[in-house]
Amino acid sequence: MPHQDHDSSLRHRLGRTLRTPIGVTAVTACLLVALVAVLGPVLLGDRAAQVDTDAINQGSSAAHLLGTDQLGRDIAARVVVATRLTLRLTLLAALIGVGGGLLLGVAPAVVGRRPGRLITATVGVLVAFPGLLFLLFLATIFGVGTTGAVFAVGLAMVPPMARLVQNLTASVAGSDYVAAARILGVGRFRLVVRHLLPNIAEPSVLFATQATGGILVAFSGLSFLGLGVQPPQYDWGRLLNEQLNRVFVNPAAALAPGAAVVLTGLMFGLVGEVLAQAGGRRAPRKPEPAPRQPTSAPGESAAGADDGGALVRARDLRVTFPGGRQAVRGISLDIGAGEAVGLVGESGSGKSLSALALADLVPHPGSVSAGILRFDGHDLRADPQLGTELAMVFQDPMASLNPALRVGRQLAEVAEVHLGAGRSQAAARAVDRLGAVRIPTPERRARQRPHEYSGGMRQRAVIAMGLMGKPKLIIADEPTTALDVAVQQQVLDLLAEVREDSGAALLLISHDLAVVAQVCERVLVMYAGLIVEDLPVTELLGGAAHPYTRALVGAVPTMATDPGKELATIPGRPPEPGETGGGCPFAPRCERAREHCHEAAPGLTGFGPGRQVACWYPVGTAAAGGAAAATSYAAEATS
Repeated sequence: MPHQDHDSSLRHRLGRTLRTPIGVTAVTACLLVALVAVLGPVLLGDRAAQVDTDAINQGSSAAHLLGTDQLGRDIAARVVVATRLTLRLTLLAALIGVGGGLLLGVAPAVVGRRPGRLITATVGVLVAFPGLLFLLFLATIFGVGTTGAVFAVGLAMVPPMARLVQNLTASVAGSDYVAAARILGVGRFRLVVRHLLPNIAEPSVLFATQATGGILVAFSGLSFLGLGVQPPQYDWGRLLNEQLNRVFVNPAAALAPGAAVVLTGLMFGLVGEVLAQAGGRRAPRKPEPAPRQPTSAPGESAAGADDGGALVRARDLRVTFPGGRQAVRGISLDIGAGEAVGLVGESGSGKSLSALALADLVPHPGSVSAGILRFDGHDLRADPQLGTELAMVFQDPMASLNPALRVGRQLAEVAEVHLGAGRSQAAARAVDRLGAVRIPTPERRARQRPHEYSGGMRQRAVIAMGLMGKPKLIIADEPTTALDVAVQQQVLDLLAEVREDSGAALLLISHDLAVVAQVCERVLVMYAGLIVEDLPVTELLGGAAHPYTRALVGAVPTMATDPGKELATIPGRPPEPGETGGGCPFAPRCERAREHCHEAAPGLTGFGPGRQVACWYPVGTAAAGGAAAATSYAAEATS
């Protein structure tokens, strides 16, 4: 079972770490400090409290190893007895600091955007404030005494802990596997517990344990200044204060409490190293919530009769970033049930953002708007949760899979969340799906983590994750870019088999026109955030009408290309979002452009059966038809 395998692996890593020199040292130090804290007050409590006026301020001797204080009490016994109170208060303050830091650190990922920004700004201000001054300020606020010192030291640790967690969480939150969890409808709390915290555990644990050593020093410092533990109680800081004025007469009595603070602080650092190496990547286990069923917007039928049989229908789809920069500028597209559609174009043309907009995964601070955005009869503007009906295959499978979880566990999560399957049933389906994508020995592979897979196997595992349900649409974003030619063909064959078996539609985003020509039935060509041509794949290589499509095809060598002939190139560069003017965005790079192309942008209009093109002078028409031809074409585009 996955739980048993995980526990076995954790015990193995912990045992291996404890056999290292750092592990042996940490365990020995912890046992020694624990024994002193537990047995010290029991064995030496009376001796530490015994007042002997005949032995006041004596030096080191056989009877008193570190001498005596101003009341004749044995200093060595008092140092040993003070261990329990010192550790108890230190750990209590650390609990406050770590707990508060985690809450504030993950809060921006849980609360709304504006509260999240406020929390982040507040933490930034507190971190910028000098730590020592902040600690003394809190100590003044909470007052003199043990309770006030605990809260002061604990709360002083919250800002640096929160800043660390915020930074780590932000780096993980942008990963593809977190995006995949969101598209599955995973709740915010569960997203934090299952996908964020496990992947920041190692640095967080290491920081927390090392910060605990700092808390020990800070707490002892407050007691040394008289702001912490008050008589008749005493900790190491108070003992150091009592003996400071005799440091030149009896240095051992003054140095012993300080040495205890330093050595115990080092022990906390060693414990952090051991925990980070052995168990820092452990993922918590929680019962899964009941699956959330997708709903239709009010007044809409589940059949989607208004979509004309299209599985996906988008009209005037836009993706806007701050400053009014539009990366996707009002595209319209339809994808039929079971249809394979290719989306091609240069980097930065808006292909991936268009696909992410369909899945409601556009990263912050981008915003999505559309006149119509429907999937299988559901209005995605009202209910963007697609569940298992949409499968995403990202370009980098290593970033798509959570490195902290076993592959089988990640696949099983889909069945648990959306299909209501039990843990064992979901695990069995995960193994079955891994076998379905031709991963050998799926039972063993399901227990492995992503780094133990090859690149092709990771890509297959991502496809298997999408097949845990019954997807109606598969969005594959450059699924073969990082793979060698042989593995590319295997992945493409697998996608074809998946479509044949499941009847799912495919939206394939790729720079490789040969891949698109092999897999797809229809091609959408994007440029500068717009779809400039929609044509059957059979017309792509020899019958494209848009000059940009022609240029893309001409830039790709084939087996028949003359080795001595230079490949076609497209002069200039694509416009950045916000750089486009009122004319055709491709006009500055187009050899067929005329004056009208720079003045007005063409719309996407019909150009033969099953074809559309956005060009005033498409290939196959006269390039110099003058204003009359442009006016006629504009009228057709408007109608």
